This record gives sequence, C-alpha cells and structure tokens, in this order.
Amino acid sequence: MKDQFFIVNGTVLPEIFGKIIEVKTLLATRKVKDITEGVKKAGISRSVFYKYKDNVFLLSEMSRGRKASISILLDHKPGALSKVLDLMAGNQANILTINQGVPINDAAMVTMTVDISDMSIDIKDLIDKLLLEEYVLEADISAME
Repeated sequence: MKDQFFIVNGTVLPEIFGKIIEVKTLLATRKVKDITEGVKKAGISRSVFYKYKDNVFLLSEMSRGRKASISILLDHKPGALSKVLDLMAGNQANILTINQGVPINDAAMVTMTVDISDMSIDIKDLIDKLLLEEYVLEADISAME
C-alpha cells in the first residue's frame, strides 16, 4: 500500500504517539542532550521511539516541510552522482548542501540537504525514484523540517 497521511485528533490515538512527539520536541528544543535522555524522560523505550519516529509528526512539522536531509548510498561508478543531481533538479528539489564520503567497498555515502518546498512530487515519491536509479543502492530520508 502506498504511504498515506492523515490528520487525526490526538485524543483518539494511542498514548505512545504523544510520547514520540514529546521526545522529538525535547530533542528539537535541546531540553535533553540525546535520544536516551529523551525517551527516559518520556517513559518509553528507545526501540519504540526508533520504530515510530519517522512516521509520527505534529501538523506543524508537516506543514513546514521545507527542508529534508537525504542519505544515499551510491555505487562507485562514473556519473552516478550526476544522475542523482539531474533527478533532483528535474523534480525541482533545490540542493542546499551536499557531502560525499570516500568510496568504501565500491560504494559512497552521499548526504544532502534539499529544499523541498517547490518540488513537483512528494518527498516519498522522490525517494522511490532515487531507488529506481541504476547506481543508487540505498536512499532514505534522514530528517525533515
């Protein structure tokens, strides 16, 4: 099933989702130094936090969705990064930063921060398109603002 997003009143959701938001807020406001401290303060386990952290957002987080940090593992072949950049430009994703690691075992990690406010497609669809590229071994959203 394709990812779908819903706006749901928090009062009908399981309490755990509120605790995930609590941890994310504590981290964003730097009231805790790390995830371990945040989950302890919220009273949940780290595994529960990691299970849901990329799928539970406040409406304000989703409406702000202007920047995304994307991690891509590329096959170490000439033109691989160029193809990724062309795909990003073709979907109106404006690259703000890009960092490429040294290739290890014929694969290089690329992390980029992208302005997604003017994109012609959804961020999830962009990741799906990246995964279809010949030289892209892995692609994932690391963070979103």
